[in-house]
Parts: sequence; C-alpha cells; structure tokens
Amino acid sequence: MYLFFVIASPQLFWTCYNIKKLTVNLLDSRSVIGDLGWVAYPKNGWEEIGEVDENYAPIHTYQVCKVMEQNQNNWLQTNFILNQGAQRVFLELKFTLRDCNSLPGGLGTCKETFNVYYYETNDEERRNIRESQYTKIDTIAADESFTELDLGDRVMKLNTEVRDLCPLSKKGFYLAFQDLGACIALVSVRVFYKKCPFVVRNLALFPDTITGPDSAQLLEVSGTCVNNSVADELPRMYCSAEGEWLVPIGRCMCQAGHEEVNGSCQVCKPGFYRSALQTKSCSKCPPRSFTKVEASTSCQCEQGYYRTESDPSNMACTKAPSAPRNAISNVNETSVFLEWSAPEETGGRKDVRYNIVCSKISTDSGQYEPCGSHVRYLPQRTGLKNTSIMVMDLLAHTNYTFEVEAVNGVSELTAPLRQYVSLNVTTNQAAPSPITVVKKGKTAKNSISVSWQEPDRPNGIILEYEIKYFEKDQETSYTIIKSKETDVLVDGLKPSSAYIFQIRARTSAGYGGFSRRFEFETSPYSVAASSDQGQVPIIAVAVTVAIILIALVTGFLMSDCCHTDSCAETLLFRRRCGYSKAKQDPDEEKMHFHNGHIKFPAVRTYIDPHTYEDPNQAVHEFAKEIDVSCITIERVIGAGEFGEVCSGLLRLPGKREIPVAIKTLKAGYTEKQRRDFLGEASIMGQFDHPNIIHLKGVVTKSKPVMIITEYMENGSLDTFLKKNDGQFTVIQLVGMLRGIASGMRYLSEMGYVHRDLAARNILVNSNLVCKVSDFGLSRVLEDDPEAAYTTRGGKIPIRWTAPEAIAYRKFTSASDVWSYGIVMWEVMSYGERPYWQMSNQDVIKAVEENYRLPGPMDCPTALYHLMMDCWQKDRNSRPKFEEIVSILDKLIRNPSSLKGLVNPSNRVSNLLVEHGSPEGCVFRSVEEWLEAIKMGRYTELFMERGYTSLDVVTQMTLEDLRRVGVTLAGHQKKILNSIQEMRVQMMNATMPI
Repeated sequence: MYLFFVIASPQLFWTCYNIKKLTVNLLDSRSVIGDLGWVAYPKNGWEEIGEVDENYAPIHTYQVCKVMEQNQNNWLQTNFILNQGAQRVFLELKFTLRDCNSLPGGLGTCKETFNVYYYETNDEERRNIRESQYTKIDTIAADESFTELDLGDRVMKLNTEVRDLCPLSKKGFYLAFQDLGACIALVSVRVFYKKCPFVVRNLALFPDTITGPDSAQLLEVSGTCVNNSVADELPRMYCSAEGEWLVPIGRCMCQAGHEEVNGSCQVCKPGFYRSALQTKSCSKCPPRSFTKVEASTSCQCEQGYYRTESDPSNMACTKAPSAPRNAISNVNETSVFLEWSAPEETGGRKDVRYNIVCSKISTDSGQYEPCGSHVRYLPQRTGLKNTSIMVMDLLAHTNYTFEVEAVNGVSELTAPLRQYVSLNVTTNQAAPSPITVVKKGKTAKNSISVSWQEPDRPNGIILEYEIKYFEKDQETSYTIIKSKETDVLVDGLKPSSAYIFQIRARTSAGYGGFSRRFEFETSPYSVAASSDQGQVPIIAVAVTVAIILIALVTGFLMSDCCHTDSCAETLLFRRRCGYSKAKQDPDEEKMHFHNGHIKFPAVRTYIDPHTYEDPNQAVHEFAKEIDVSCITIERVIGAGEFGEVCSGLLRLPGKREIPVAIKTLKAGYTEKQRRDFLGEASIMGQFDHPNIIHLKGVVTKSKPVMIITEYMENGSLDTFLKKNDGQFTVIQLVGMLRGIASGMRYLSEMGYVHRDLAARNILVNSNLVCKVSDFGLSRVLEDDPEAAYTTRGGKIPIRWTAPEAIAYRKFTSASDVWSYGIVMWEVMSYGERPYWQMSNQDVIKAVEENYRLPGPMDCPTALYHLMMDCWQKDRNSRPKFEEIVSILDKLIRNPSSLKGLVNPSNRVSNLLVEHGSPEGCVFRSVEEWLEAIKMGRYTELFMERGYTSLDVVTQMTLEDLRRVGVTLAGHQKKILNSIQEMRVQMMNATMPI
C-alpha cells in the first residue's frame, strides 16, 4: 500500500548553529513560520492545529485522538530533511499523551504509545514511500500522561524524548510518526546533530568538525597554524561524540618578529622585536638600540654603540670603557706592584678586563722595546678581573713604562684608540736571580766535578758563588765552599754515595736565592772515573728497549680492538662517545661503522658536565646567568636535596613578568655541594622539549646560588593525583602518560639516562601537561638494604628501579622504561604507593622471583599489558620509548580499546601477580582448584555459599572469604593469591595485547 504524496517546504531547512550547545539544528518545528506542510494519511487522522507555548508564542502542533475506533493506523510524514554530511543525528520529541484510564469506554481500543520511523534517500522529490520501506527508530511512551482533570486546570504535562539515527550515509531522510489509537499531540519536533566547533588552540585552527557515527569514537583532527606561525609539533586534537575537543597534542609558535595576541600572531611594532621561537611576546628594544620597521627580529645599535656576536638580543648595546683611573706603583727591588681604580665609564657592560703592556728603554738604541718573556705577571698579564698586579723578575736599575688598558667585550669593534693609563717606574738594586743550570762533570770514588751557568738576571757584577753540598738524607750536616768561577771540584767524598748540591750567586746587593737541589753520585771503588758521555750507550739501550716494549703493547691492543683499517678512528670514537648519566651500554651506541668509517647520528647528543675539567664552564655553556635583581621570591613551596624550593617572579629587561620556580643552595655549602647543585642546571640547560622542565637560568654571582625553572602550578604528579582521586577520564590519564613518554623519548634519543623516573619527579602545569624533572647527579649503591642508591642529599627507594640496575648498577634507557611502567601504575592508581607497605628487601625478592604489581582498580587491559611489557626481566625485551608513544597514540585514537578492564572495582589489594604464570595450571572445577592448592577442607563451605564455578570464585574478595568461613590469615592469603593468578591467566587468554 502506498502512502501519500510529499510537498517540500524550503523554509523548514534553514540551519541554526549553537556554539555553546555544540549542536546544529536540521529541523525545528517551533521556529517555522507558517504551515509545516507535513502530510497525514489518512487525512482524517493527524491534524495540524495552532497553539501557543508557555510564553504565548504561536507554535505548530499535530494531534490525533481516535481512541474510540478500532484498527487505527494514522501516519504523519515530515518533509525531506538534509543531513548536511552528519552520519549521526538526534531526534528530540516533545509531546503530550492522554491517560487511557481517564477515557470512559475506550479501554479496549486506546493506546498509550506511538512509533517513529525514518526513510533515508538521496531523492529530495520522492513522492511515495511504502510502510515497509521505513526503518523503525523506536516506540515512544510517555513518562507522564494527562487526564480530564488536567484539561480543566489547563495543566500541560509535556514529555521529552531523544533518539539517535545512525549511521547515515545518504543525502537526507524523511521522518514518519505512526499512531495506532492513542490520544497524542506532537508539540515540538527537533532534528539536530552535534559537532566540535571551530576553535583556536595553541595557535592552531581547528575547523568545525561533525562528530562520528559511533558514540565512543574520537575523530583525530589536524590543526592548521595561524598566519605567521610554524608548527613546533604537528597540532592535533580529538573530537568526541559529544562535540567536545579532547587531548590537544602539538603546538604552533609565532614566527620570529611576531607575537601571540588573542590566538593570532601579530607583527612586532617599530621599537619592538622578537628574535626566537622560545620567547612568547615581542620585547621592547633594549637601551641604545632601535627598530624602524615592523616584524623585526632584532634591534639595531645606535651609532657608537655595539653588540658582540655572543651578546643576547635582549642585551643593551654598549661601548668601550674609559681609561682606568688613579694608577699607582710600588717598587721593591726588581718587582713592581701596580694598582688602579676602575674606569669611570664601563660602557654599560660588566665584562671589563685589564691588559698590561710593559716596555723598557733599550740600552743600545735608547728606544722603548717590549720587556721580554722572562718577566712574570701575577696573576696574569691580560684579561685581569682585579685592579692590581705584581710584575716580577725585572732588570735592576732599569726604566720601565707600564700601560694599564681597560677593555670589554666590544673594544675590538670600536675605533683603534686604546683606553689606558701609563706609569713610569725605575727598578732598584737587586740580588741576582737563582741559578737554573747545574751540570756534573767527571766523577771519581772521592770527588765530583760540578759546573753551572750564570744567572739569567745577574742584576749587577757577580762577585762570587757559594756552593752548598751534603750527603743525601744528611741535610743537617752540610759543607759550603766559595768560588769566583762557574765550576768547582769537590773532593773528600765517600765512594758510591749520593750528594745534594745547591749554588747561589752574590753581587754587591747580596746573595741571590739558592738553586734547586741537584743530586750527583760518586763512583764505586772498582771504577776509576766516568762521565756523562760514558752513560750515553746505557741510556740509548734503555730507551730503545722501552720503545720496543711500547710498540709491542700498542700493537697487541690495536689488534685486539680493531678489525678495520680505521683503528685510530675507533679509538677516537670510544674515547668521545658515551656521554651519559650512566655508563653507556654497547648495544645503545648510536654510531655505526660502514666500510671502515664512522657514521655519526644527525641528532643532538647529551654532554655529561662531569667531563669538563672546570664545572663552571659547563654551567656557563648550557645555562644563562640571570641578574638577581630580576628575581622576586614570594614563598617557600618545598625543600630539595640542597636547600629550599620557592615560587617567585622573573622579570627580564624588556619582557613581561612571569612566574618561576626557584631552587636555592643552602647556606654553609661546600664547593663540592655548589658544583653538584649547579650540575643539575648544566644538564637541564641542554634539553628543549615541551614535556621536559624548562630551565630559565642560574644565579651564581651572588648568594644564595639559585636555579630558575618554569613554574608548574599543580606541582608533582603523585601529590596532584592523590588530591584529585577519580576526577579524570581514562583518556585524560592516557594523555598525561603520553606526555611523559614523549619527554622520555626525547631524553633517550639524546643519550641521557634519567635513572630516577617516578611520579614524584613529574611536574604538572595548569593545562595538565606533564613534564619530566629532577636531573640529579650520579648515585652510588649502598649496603643499606632500605635504599637502592643515594644522591648527594638524600636516599631514593628502589621501588622504581629495574632489577639489573639494582643488582649490577646497569642503568640504561631500558631501565628507564621499567621505571616508566611503575609511573603508569602510579597514574592509573591515582598516586598509590608501589608495592604498598612491603619492605625494600621484600620488593627486591619478589621482583627477582618474577612477581609484578597487579593492575590498578578499573585499569584498562591494554594499559596493564603495556605495564607488564615494561617490566620484562630481559631488558632487551622491553619496548623503546618511541614504541610506547606510538602505542599510546593508537589507544587515544581508538578509545573503545580502553573499555576492557583488568579487574572489577572491588579488586583484591596488596597482592603481587606472577609475571608470565604458566598457562598449564587450568582447573575444571572449584573442588579441583581447592585440592590443588591444599585447601580442600573448604570445598563444602564454598558450595554451600554458592561459589560453585571458577568464574564466580575469581570475583571473590577478602570479605567474601571471611563470610564463607575462611578465618585463618595464612589460608586467606594463599587462596587470594591463587585467585589473583587465575585472573591473570584468564586475562591473558581472552584479551589481546
């Protein structure tokens, strides 16, 4: 049977966007002006009437009330409804329905329900539709029906029902309402779909996105960077079925010369600049610099002012200093002490240094000439920081000119005019300098011939030399002889005995200092005489033998370690690679040999600051020095290994004030503690990743010494989760885990091993972004069974540490993966303590016996499988961080994979599960299971209480065992352990990894 013809009414199909409700109306009968134009069949069934709503606004309603007649089949069909590309739409019905009991005489034919259908088609002009072609949506019943009393009181009992239509695949559809004998009025019909609205997040544009056909589906949407911005990491978000944007990943950053303003990148105005992507806003040009154009990336220095290549772009332009002032000299024989005051004008810089230029009048030409290399300067001649210097080893009775020059970082860029102050001095009479060269001549059994050279600086005429000698180890009994020549024969000595000689010269100014000690030995009785020439063959033979031995040893080592022609390259490679927080493993080396050559990876590599001879050099290389005047400390928020942790504000010149965290070094520190404290900054300064805590800089030139980092509003992850227990969705928790894994992937790619990855060392900001922190120094295992290793300031428990790291001190990225599995467990259990109250020794023993933590309450199976993979005993079997990030991305894109749970909410607590339990231990009945675990005595009690199947038994709790009648603590523990093992076996057998 064919129904009725359809007449389209275009005015029904206007679209209403409601951003707040995230819905788009396809049809709303209350908003239509004029007739709806719907078709009823038969014509005496549904009828359109005009009514007013609660606000007395006119509305269109359809009603039917054929309750006294039998075999009713009244249809009402809407016009064609375009779905606008939506695959899932919603139908909202508002209606009233008469209570059949209030209709006398109609109980046999009266109905209190009606049916709703739809027909999907691409044809907007379809004229006839059979009843059988419709698809039923639902049978609609009223929650409230009205009676005759309600009519008298004009009370409208309005019912609202919402149904969804999915999946839709064609251009549009018709709706139809079937009445089978009810008294009903359709007050309102609204058809709509949900969408995630256009939004700008992290400088990325995300378009209007219609939700998917599945109620649990998340649609991954890629964002487009706003104008004048670039992607730091491809921006993505997920559109949920409810029209909400979830899990933002990646970000865009304004290009240099632009800044973020209300979600867009605006050009920097003249007088402002932005040089790097890391800074957020345009900065005002520093003093003595300017820009005249928009979108400037740097500021130009004013004339006469300069900036070095190493100066940061936010530093003021500077000039060379003026000359030092108030220079004075103090002559002491052949030494001069020079002292001066700092320049009146430093040029706006703090790196003022001083150079000394020494010259003297030549006795030959009468012109000034350089002083020569024999002159000594304490502490140094150039690059002086202090305003004084000692010049020594000058010539006596000589006129000198000293120029004290002031320089700074831009002196080389200025005009060639030097800024210095001159001093003229004349040295006094002085004793000769020490003799430096003493030689042994002929030796006999009772005598030694000794000769020497004149002092380098005699400072006058040498009148005589004094020779002091004594038998070795008999210093208190010495002999002094004098000579006017530069050689002497010393006799009266013992044969085969060693003697110590020291010589000094005398002028009219007195004696100079003794030479260093020279040791010579007399000949034995059997040797009449010998000389240095006689020892030459012996020395030559000895040297030759030594060279041969070294060559043999070197050849052996080279043959043992080299198998190509590039042994030199191999040795260089082994010496320079492997900078890591822990000793690098051979299978983790990132360099590869190919045809005898080394291929270096194209990634940035972490450099261990301990490899620097001067630790301060590492700090200055990787961390920015911040002036303490830029920092305001507000309050103490915690305590670290080396001192207090505070929150405060940082305001750099030309930039806005930002909140920061400040680590301070406690008073009374040793130099070693200071070096260890700043070592963390040297490590942190090498990292740049959105999931790694960002170092702002350090304060080392004043006290207290400080490390400045970005401020994380929500603090440590473990404390944050405990405060918000149960407040997050699984998707949000997985998003946090994904951020941590992304940061650890970056660290592992740089060759850095963290070794202390735990929820307490993850910080959370206001946007729930998790960032890895705590980059402490090396730790050493102790004999204390309650500590795995110690840092310089405190102990760290072993609960997060991989077994090979505890047993063999083998820290690698694979051991960090083990720790990450523990962090996953902490996150999913909302900060619960791993292994609860077990002692560290019990934890070590349990892990070695292949036991692992059970799945947290309501933990998705897929996540628990990933935890167990991270806890593989063989470190080579654990996933890499790159694989972990990929797995978590897949789970986020497919949230239905997170629905399966490891265990119900009333899980057995404080029990470990055996990793990889044998699947052969499968029981066929409760009786067989209890007998196998030697608990057969409780079989009847289990049966009486209804625990007759293993499926029911696996849901038992400790309280259930007590109700059954198992009262002994040891038996309770044994049975619960076995129950937990059965759960794991069932999970492994039925759930995919």
